[in-house]
Amino acid sequence: MSKIDHSLFSAHEHALADAYGDCPECGSHLAIKHGKSGPFLGCSGYPECHYTRALHDNHIEVLTEVAGSACPICSSVMAIKKGRYGMFLGCMNFPACHYLQPLQEKNDTKVVCPSCHHGHLIERTNKYGKQFFACDDYPKCRYVVNFPPVAQTCEKCGWEVLIKKRDGLYCPQINCDYKTDI
Repeated sequence: MSKIDHSLFSAHEHALADAYGDCPECGSHLAIKHGKSGPFLGCSGYPECHYTRALHDNHIEVLTEVAGSACPICSSVMAIKKGRYGMFLGCMNFPACHYLQPLQEKNDTKVVCPSCHHGHLIERTNKYGKQFFACDDYPKCRYVVNFPPVAQTCEKCGWEVLIKKRDGLYCPQINCDYKTDI
């Protein structure tokens, strides 16, 4: 039978108080705080000291320069970069020039958005590479489906779009269980 080493549990409750360093403005300890935009490092001397720092690094990494390319705004070389929301094509003259464009063009499905009846559903990719289809009138319209949309009306509920899955066409409405074979 093994013995438990009780010295592992004898650490003081404030053992990690200075784990994030000291505030560069007042010298107090930095601690993890929680705000409406998520966690961040803040001074423990608040409200006298208002120092804060991002907990996560939002660094943009340059992966490779694109030979023979030119920024349409400043004519600098363009590069493939990786940032917070995935990969994109951006100007190497950043921060003087803020030009950027997505690596892949958005494919228009030519399906009219059933929610706003104004925009079209376009193919998008999230930062993890997962495909979804959203209204191009974002942020006014936030309609999204996870499968390719088809411009057919649901015979059960009348919704103007069906989604295509492996084994058939389905109504994307939550309360509708309509399904038809392809």
